[in-house]
Amino acid sequence: QVQLAESGGGLVQAGGSLRLSCAASGRTFSNYAVGWFRQAPGKERDLVAAISWNTGTPYYADSVKGRFAISRDNAKNTVNLQMNSLKPEDTAVYYCAQGKRLWPSNAYDYWGQGTQVTVSS
Repeated sequence: QVQLAESGGGLVQAGGSLRLSCAASGRTFSNYAVGWFRQAPGKERDLVAAISWNTGTPYYADSVKGRFAISRDNAKNTVNLQMNSLKPEDTAVYYCAQGKRLWPSNAYDYWGQGTQVTVSS
């Protein structure tokens, strides 16, 4: 079983940027998809962005298109999520997950512990 660790969350003003990272232990991301999910209090956990490790093919939810960018780093075995033009509605706990494919969300089997992102207005 793979272990996933998120980092990079924090507090930022609306319009600012954050960069989240997801690092894997125990195995590589090869032959898998890596996704970022988020969950606000009282809300469902939703897929925000995902990437195929081998091809780099990305997926973005409509709510973050043009603002977020997902990428992979082969040398460090990590997946990053660059979040720009942040809005208060982006406030949530963000989770990294590994799965069999980019979509649907139930393709993801292994999860990190989550990192808090708070965007002030």
